[in-house]
Amino acid sequence: MSPKTYMNEDQTRDFPESIPQPEKARQRNWIPSLIWLIPILAAIIGISLAVKTWIQRGPEITITFRSGEGLEAGKTKVKYKEVEIGTVQSITLSEDRSLVLVTAQLKKEAKSFTAADSRFWVVRPRVAGSGVSGFSTLLFGAYIGADAGVSTEQTDKFTGLETPPIVTRDASGKQYILHAADMGSLDIGSPVYFRRIKAGQVTAYDLDDNGEGITMRIFINSPYDRFVGINTRFWHASGFDMHLSADGLKLKTQSLATVVLGGLSFQSPDGNSGPRAKEDTAFILAENETEALKEQDGEAEIILLNFKQSLRGLRPGAEVSFRGLVLGQVKSIGIEYDPKQQEFSMPVLVQIYPERLGRRFSEYRKESKYTAQQRLQFMINRGLRAQLRHANLLTGQLYVAFDFFPKIVAVKRDVSRSKADVDASHALLELPTIPSSAEEIQTQVSEIALKLSKVPFDQIGDELQESLKLLQGTLNSAGQLAEKLNNDVAPEITMAMKDVSKTLDAAGRVLSDDAPLQQDLRQTLQELTRAAASLRVLTDYLERHPESVIRGRRGDK
Repeated sequence: MSPKTYMNEDQTRDFPESIPQPEKARQRNWIPSLIWLIPILAAIIGISLAVKTWIQRGPEITITFRSGEGLEAGKTKVKYKEVEIGTVQSITLSEDRSLVLVTAQLKKEAKSFTAADSRFWVVRPRVAGSGVSGFSTLLFGAYIGADAGVSTEQTDKFTGLETPPIVTRDASGKQYILHAADMGSLDIGSPVYFRRIKAGQVTAYDLDDNGEGITMRIFINSPYDRFVGINTRFWHASGFDMHLSADGLKLKTQSLATVVLGGLSFQSPDGNSGPRAKEDTAFILAENETEALKEQDGEAEIILLNFKQSLRGLRPGAEVSFRGLVLGQVKSIGIEYDPKQQEFSMPVLVQIYPERLGRRFSEYRKESKYTAQQRLQFMINRGLRAQLRHANLLTGQLYVAFDFFPKIVAVKRDVSRSKADVDASHALLELPTIPSSAEEIQTQVSEIALKLSKVPFDQIGDELQESLKLLQGTLNSAGQLAEKLNNDVAPEITMAMKDVSKTLDAAGRVLSDDAPLQQDLRQTLQELTRAAASLRVLTDYLERHPESVIRGRRGDK
C-alpha cells in the first residue's frame, strides 16, 4: 500500500488534481438478519419437539384408587418391570369424594396396557406373606405398577388394585385349587414348598357357599409344576407340627418362614405323582404330612368298646393298634349308667381300617359269606379283646390295643350275658374288653408286699445293733490313740519347730540389707568395678601406644 493512502484531506491538496480520489462505499449491515435467525431456530426446534411429542404421545387412562398416598402429579411414574411407560398427569377426587381419580399419560409403545383386563396398583413398602416388597420406594418414592392384559377390548378407565398381584400374567406356571376345612395361618402370598424348596404361593381364597370349608387357589412356578400329578398330596406346613405318641415327641417344620407366615407343602407318595395334573385341578388339603401321605385305607368300621375302669389319659384321636400296627383312632369317649347293675360304664367308639391288616385279610373279607358281626364273633371266640395300655409313662397317655388272649375264651360282661358274644341288637360292632395292665402291676405290687412281709426285720435289727457296738469300740480305740499321740509326740514336734524358726531368723539376719556380710560384699564389688575400669583404660592406651611397653609412657623423664 502507498504512503498516500495514509494522508488526510489537507495533505492531498498538495498533489495534482489528475490523481483520482478514492470513493467511499458504505458497507451493508447484516446484524439484523442474524438476530432474526435465533427465534426462527427456536420456533423450528419447538415445532419439532411438539411434533415428536405428538407422534410419541400414547393413550391417556384414568385409574381409580381408594387413596392417593405417595402419588404426585407430574412426578409419579407408571412402570412395568421397573421400566417407565407413563407419567401421572393429574390427581383429583371423585364427585362423592370416596375415590381418587389418577390420570396418567402413557407412552406410545404402552398402547397394549389399555386392554380391559390390564391391572394397575401403587407400589409402596409392604410386608406380606410373600415377603418385603417395594423397599426402593423409600428412597425414590411410590410409583404405579402395571400388568398388561390380553383382552382384545380396549378401555381408558381402570380400577386400581389395593395390593400388588401375587402372580403376573407373564409368570410361567400353573394354578390349582385346594379344598380345606379352614385357612389355618395361611394368607395370600404364603409360600408353597416342594421338598423344602419354595415352588409357588397362595394367590386367592374364598369361603365355600355352604360355609363348611375354604377354597384356595395356588400358583406353582415352572418347572416345579411338572411334579404336580393326579396322585400329589398337599398339606399344611404352617408353624410347628408337634406329635406326641408312643414313639415319643416329634417336631417338624418346613422353614422359619412357615413358622411366621404359614405355608403349604406338596409331595407324591413314594415319588409316584402319576400323570401331570391339568391346570385348575382340585386337590384336598390335609392337616399334616402324615395324614396326607398315608396310604388309602379303604372303608372304615366303627367298633364300640365298654370299659369298667378310669379312662384318664385316653383322648379322642388316640391310637388303636393291633400288635403295634396302627389300625385307627379313638373317635369319642362317653359315660353311661346301667340302672339294673347300678354301675357306670365308659363307652368308647373307635374307628378302624380293616384294609391295614393286609392283602389276604382284605380278600377274605370280600370273598367271605359271613357278615361283619359273625367274623368279629369268630375272633372273639379265639380270645380277641381290647385293652387300655400306657403309651407314655411320663405323660400318662393311653391307647387302645387289640390282641388275642388265648387263656381267655369267655368273660362275664354282665348278669344277663355269661359269655363274650356280639349283641346283634346293637347297630354297632362291639368288642369285649379286659382290665388294663395297671391292675397287673397292682397284683405284682401286692406280691412284692407279701414277700417283704416275710423278711425277718427284727433279726436284721439285732444284728445291726451288734455291728454298731463293735463300730463304737473301734472308734473309742482310735480316740485313745489320737490322745496318746497328742501327749507324747506333740511336744517334740513343737521343739523341732522352734529350732527351725531360730535357724530361719539367723539366715534372715545374714541376708538382710544392713548385715555386715552384705556391706562387705557390696564394697568388694565396687573395688572390682574400679579395677575393671582401670584395666580397660590400660588396654585402650596400649592399643594406641604399644611402644610404651619399651619406651615408657610419653611425658615420663
